Amino acid sequence: MPRLRAAGADVPIQAILFDKDGTLLDFIHTWGNWSEQLLARFSRQLEARKLPPVTVDLQGLWGTRRAEDGEIVGYDRNGPLAMGTIEDLLTVLAWQGYRSGLSWADAKVLAGECRAYADEQLAVTRTVKPIAGVVPFLERCRASGLTLGVVTADETETALRHLDWLGIGHYFAACVGADQVARSKPYPDLVELACRRLSLPSAQVAVIGDTNGDMLMARAAGTALAVGIADPEHSGRSILPDADAIISNYGELELREGEL
Repeated sequence: MPRLRAAGADVPIQAILFDKDGTLLDFIHTWGNWSEQLLARFSRQLEARKLPPVTVDLQGLWGTRRAEDGEIVGYDRNGPLAMGTIEDLLTVLAWQGYRSGLSWADAKVLAGECRAYADEQLAVTRTVKPIAGVVPFLERCRASGLTLGVVTADETETALRHLDWLGIGHYFAACVGADQVARSKPYPDLVELACRRLSLPSAQVAVIGDTNGDMLMARAAGTALAVGIADPEHSGRSILPDADAIISNYGELELREGEL
């Protein structure tokens, strides 16, 4: 059985389950653009109804970080945009519409319509790029005979589309989105379903993610290892307290042959 070595941890595994956003694809490159399109459209629609626009910025609403020129350059690893489902985000947005004067029903409908607009814009631009080093690591995993899967708070259809845009969908034997389980992260449901589909026990699976929700999910499911990817400019342990191992890039992961 192959062994995965990460930050001093060394475990035998048969599979790795990856979070998608911030782990396989560059989070801000995709979701920073998407969220700005969504919020701008929502604010314009409120103004068209002669209602006050959303008064909080993306940092307060979603959990993003901007540079002095206004460009989104980072995100709160434990915020709504990073950890929440699409439904979570739309509920947060609908609440802003309700505060501006819409009925709750109208606010939910408008949030859904603006989400569809943001999705359409993303489909046109295909604003995605892989995390540095992830493709070579996926190749190493395949050469080692590991089974790979994706467990994401995103919806499955969207996740599969993003993997296809990145050109990496063929590496994964399973893709489980939040729409397929009763509870998304930090609960174990995503991992448990992926393991059932792969016919593997969770104790022989590692999870790699970029939020503490990923780490809590992995621990709750009883996986062999929860590996967190942390931004080198921040303290990994402060944002990923429940990780078994923390890395800053895929080059820090080692795969080697183990005893059968």
